Amino acid sequence: MSQKAVTVKDVKIKDSFWSPIQDLVMDFMLPYQADILEDKADIEVKSHAVQNFRIAAGEAEGEFHGMVFQDSDVAKWLEAVAYALTVKSNPDLEKRADEIIALIGRAQEEDGYLNTFFTVKQPEHKWLNLQECHELYCSGHMIEAAVAYYEATGKDELLKIMRRNADLICSRFGPPETGKLRGIPGHQEIELALMRLYYITGEKSYLETAQYFLDERGREPNFFAEEAAKLDWHHFGMKPENREYAQNHLPAKEQTEAVGHSVRAVYMYAAMAALAAETKDEEWLKACRTLWGNIVNKRMYITGGIGSTVAGEAFSIDYDLPNDTVYAETCASVAMVFFARYMLEIEPKGEYADIMEKMLYNGALSGMQQDGRRFFYVNPLEVVPGVSGKLFGHKHVLPKRPEWYGCACCPPNLARLITSLGQYAWAQSDDTVYCHLYVGGLAELNLADINVETNYPWDGKVKIAFTQKNNPSYTFAIRIPGWCKDWTLSLNGQPVKAEVKDGYAYITREWETGDIVELNLPMEPKRMYANTAVRADIGTVALQRGPIVYCLEEVDNGPNLAALHLPRDAKLLPKKTNLKGLGDVVLIEAEGLRIESSSDLYSDTPPQSKPAILRAVPYYSWGNRESGGMRVWIHE
Repeated sequence: MSQKAVTVKDVKIKDSFWSPIQDLVMDFMLPYQADILEDKADIEVKSHAVQNFRIAAGEAEGEFHGMVFQDSDVAKWLEAVAYALTVKSNPDLEKRADEIIALIGRAQEEDGYLNTFFTVKQPEHKWLNLQECHELYCSGHMIEAAVAYYEATGKDELLKIMRRNADLICSRFGPPETGKLRGIPGHQEIELALMRLYYITGEKSYLETAQYFLDERGREPNFFAEEAAKLDWHHFGMKPENREYAQNHLPAKEQTEAVGHSVRAVYMYAAMAALAAETKDEEWLKACRTLWGNIVNKRMYITGGIGSTVAGEAFSIDYDLPNDTVYAETCASVAMVFFARYMLEIEPKGEYADIMEKMLYNGALSGMQQDGRRFFYVNPLEVVPGVSGKLFGHKHVLPKRPEWYGCACCPPNLARLITSLGQYAWAQSDDTVYCHLYVGGLAELNLADINVETNYPWDGKVKIAFTQKNNPSYTFAIRIPGWCKDWTLSLNGQPVKAEVKDGYAYITREWETGDIVELNLPMEPKRMYANTAVRADIGTVALQRGPIVYCLEEVDNGPNLAALHLPRDAKLLPKKTNLKGLGDVVLIEAEGLRIESSSDLYSDTPPQSKPAILRAVPYYSWGNRESGGMRVWIHE
């Protein structure tokens, strides 16, 4: 492994952009989500998730309510709380989490089994429908929560609970020649969780079972078909013959295209990268590189969204990236951050951190309202009033973030990503410190304590100050983002020559306390164009400044955004401002045109153009003011 992971406890974020968002999650969003999970919030959609555990523990009467994977909402919330407690102390939130953990322990069965759906509703069907029923998925998320809570607080109650559950899984599933049962998860997640559990315990059965699940996927005979043939009942009606949906069509090492359900796919790819890093298996690494390249170069939106079709919440084919029927689930963007991080641990290449940054500032962050109360599951690049959310084929594309979902995977997933941001910004090896993201605050690393001051992403100036520890001789590697061509780097006020390799600038020297590295990234707004194979974007242009992708909103530009055109020679003017609902942002304004036609449906009179000032706002911020149209790609 080229790098050693940095934990959230190693980084104290003090950043003008991210600190207010982390505070929002810590002070409001997590308590609010807890109220929802405990059915205390005044919202239309009820969760019942915590009540399911009470019923499973024999402490309440009633029926299981919610999705078959309802337990995972509690798990992701607990993981987010764990990370949040490293941001700042919150005794009330910690007490609430401890009480839920104790309840989970009481709901666990004697042999370690833990799943409220089957304990309460279908105890006779345990482990019989792995394709549809998410037992391994729920265990995976709860294991990740247990690892995070132990690392953050030192408390091991949930870790003990989930080790019992993991031991049950490892004793049950594996190669038949070892006396175990063949099986793979329908929704990948357990693989990544077992890798994390292995990291903190050193228990090899966790590593071996994670590798078994990855190795067995796509093997013949089709496990899901064998499983379905034994059942006289189904949950979702999934067809085992649709093997691409669950990435079960080829052995994982042989897969070359990202197919099927996008979240399942990328959780699996992240686990493959973690396994490649641990085992040094070049075949796993080759597969990860190939799949990464297919996503990033042919199946990803400019915002970082992935999974372009509502049919199966899935990838479709190369360059099929429609803007108004897009899916781009928030959880899929979160998963890409995980994938990028594990790839960076194998090989520090700027292309991975560039995508991680794209997701964080665009495709993932757009999933939450800026007051922390409402959330997007689907992240469109075009919203048309009267069409989006209403017409066939567009009903999933909502023009306004809902309060909650019956399938509420995205809100707590966002919470755990945002509260764990520090671990994505930095990495270290025995002789190198890597700066992946420009986030203000203090990183307390093995080789040095490093303090960052910046107003990124609105300003490209990054000031980095060093406080030395035992060994002053090492290399500092800082990412040079792919979007910036004319960057400068200085050391103690003087230009510095640095070796630039794979998107990182490397400075090797005897460091002294007080040394300051300054990176300057000019942030002129720029036009971005899609490959002409992306048929939806031909003749259009998108705007980007730094890592931020922009969009037009009806509230600023009037109705019928499709009638607006941006001349190729129009100047793009950044404008710092404060807008109600958006806060301090940098807008982009330009002199454009509005195309107007006659009132006839068809006419031999050509449309006329009139001057119009176009105002673009950061994509992540759309939908926080008035409801209306939105558009990323502008006619040029």
